[in-house]
Amino acid sequence: MRLQTMRRLDRWLGIPLCFAATCLLRAAHRLTRLDSMRRHSRNHSDTPPSRVLFLELSEMGSTVIAEPAMRRVARELRAELFFVIFARNAESLRLLQLIPEENLFLIRDDNLLVLALDSLRFLCWTRRRRIDAVLDLELFSRYSALLTGLSGARTRIGFHRFRAEGLYRGSMLTHPVVYNSHAHMAKNFLAMAHALLAPDAERPYAKTIIPERALRVTPAVISDQEISAAHALLAQIFPDCDPDSHRIVLLNPNSSEMLPQRRWPRAHFQRLARLIVREWPDALVVLTGSEAERAESLAMERSIDHSRVRTLAGTHSLRMLLALYSISHALVTNDSGPAHFSALTPIRSIVLFGPETPTLYGSLGNTESLTLSLACSPCVTAANQKNSACTDAVCMRWLSPEHVLEAVRRALNDSTAQRREFTRQRSESLVSLTR
Repeated sequence: MRLQTMRRLDRWLGIPLCFAATCLLRAAHRLTRLDSMRRHSRNHSDTPPSRVLFLELSEMGSTVIAEPAMRRVARELRAELFFVIFARNAESLRLLQLIPEENLFLIRDDNLLVLALDSLRFLCWTRRRRIDAVLDLELFSRYSALLTGLSGARTRIGFHRFRAEGLYRGSMLTHPVVYNSHAHMAKNFLAMAHALLAPDAERPYAKTIIPERALRVTPAVISDQEISAAHALLAQIFPDCDPDSHRIVLLNPNSSEMLPQRRWPRAHFQRLARLIVREWPDALVVLTGSEAERAESLAMERSIDHSRVRTLAGTHSLRMLLALYSISHALVTNDSGPAHFSALTPIRSIVLFGPETPTLYGSLGNTESLTLSLACSPCVTAANQKNSACTDAVCMRWLSPEHVLEAVRRALNDSTAQRREFTRQRSESLVSLTR
């Protein structure tokens, strides 16, 4: 289903449906409370949740950003974790190796009928699985609010508008969390975890301090076989490639259709590739991307026309991308999924921001974020459903290849020391997780 169609449905169908669902839940709550009073029974909501569902549908990178919150819930509640996501984004969640496959529910969004059927299946699935808490990680989506409100879970956590205008999605949450547009999304997600764990009610949630060290993600475990496969993949395009004697720089010129304004101009990526191979005779530049992006990536390779610039777009899975990151020295990417996947590995990533801000969506890994911070940027927010009115992304166009080359220079010159420090920090994180 087209993105604009989904946005229109979320507005024009979502608002009245959220109102109706709110009325239904309030009536059900009154009946339940009266029945409890008659029976003089203890409120079952005092029991800590043991089966917790995370709901994040549309953003692949957000699954990585949510990892610290999921780890905290699993660690402190000893809870079994579940997750619901759009089927097209499921592979990004599997990179974390955190949610068992049987605890994963995939929603197809091919068309409205399929979406409706899968939504009904989901509501049955949550009841069969006896889900007792749902954390809705979406930003003011009415569709996700309906899935959360009607899930049957006794604890329902998500972002609430409170006194903000125009963000109505009903009142179906038992633990409404304030959305902080000045804090990283990982902190916002950890605020939801706090709401689930808090011993006393708060208004609004979450009245707590979230330290920067809490934002570390757990490194992916990459097997020797996967590393060997990554070497073999590179050898297909560079027969003499040796990561010990070559500097491997990955370029990801792609981003999702959700926000095409995030794309750095193709001509800039092409010039950057030429600058890299000109400055470092031992540098190998690899273009990455999905199968759907292969034709465009091949066209870029032909346009650059250099023996040390080749494309692997369409020849690797997301999982293989992690192995490639693990043996490469630097990644230059738009603000998109790969920027966040790289946080699972020691690679130095250089992430290009314009319509969005690294304050909210900076990668949690070994990264440097570049942005010009124009007066109009960021132009996508929760209030406009990330639907920018911009038709000329000057914030990306004015970010020059020479400016980005400086960041690549820092990454390659400091690569060994940075990777060593990154590995040390990740080791500390792993030790803390096992305590």
